[in-house]
Amino acid sequence: MRIASFNINGIKARLPRLIEWLEETQPDVACLQEIKTQDDGFPAAEFEKIGYGAIWHGQKSFNGVAILAKGTEPAETQRRLPGDAEDEQARYLEADVAGVRIATIYLPNGNPQPGPKFDYKLGWMRRLRTHAARLWDLEMPVVLAGDYNVIPRPCDIWSKDAMMDDALRQTESIAAYRRILGDGWTDALAAHYPAGGIWTYWDFQAGAWQQDRGFRIDHLLLSPQAADRLIASGVDKDYRGREKPSDHAPTWIEISD
Repeated sequence: MRIASFNINGIKARLPRLIEWLEETQPDVACLQEIKTQDDGFPAAEFEKIGYGAIWHGQKSFNGVAILAKGTEPAETQRRLPGDAEDEQARYLEADVAGVRIATIYLPNGNPQPGPKFDYKLGWMRRLRTHAARLWDLEMPVVLAGDYNVIPRPCDIWSKDAMMDDALRQTESIAAYRRILGDGWTDALAAHYPAGGIWTYWDFQAGAWQQDRGFRIDHLLLSPQAADRLIASGVDKDYRGREKPSDHAPTWIEISD
């Protein structure tokens, strides 16, 4: 079973690239972030044409998440991250597919920091950890996939000295991420690439793609029941270099049946 995460950076603008990737790589589940469309604008019919069922949680102009499943419709289990009734940002969606609980996550960026956006990021991460503990208690395969907007280690960025003032590299952000891992979740790419050097994002500016100045912020965290079934993980880097791409590349895992 191949489960992928892809920050598409606008589903309408990138739809040809997204369809291309789905048809060429055939993931069983695709977790999308930054769809940037309201619910009534989501192109579900286009995915149905190529055999994918879909659920989505949209928002006008920014944010928005979706889950696609090949040959079936994901069974939704949670919409919005619990813990703050006033938070209406579309950043979390969760479903069951083939006996696996899967969440698509678009964690807040947090810039500029310090400030209210960074505080919101850290609060969101605390809520995620609390909800992840509830999922842990289910004792089933769980995959928390998405754009975490956290660069966990110095080896997860092209230069160990780059972006030190950015919210993605702040001590508080990294500590919050590590606390989730400390609860027993497995970072799939870190497990398979302990030395790092594998990127999932390249900025559109300053020739970042051409110079391979990227970093890893797209992560798939696995419960023990999913980690025990982990076969492979990787990044479909080639798709970042195609015409009118997202600034992220699809990131994926394979788990045994």
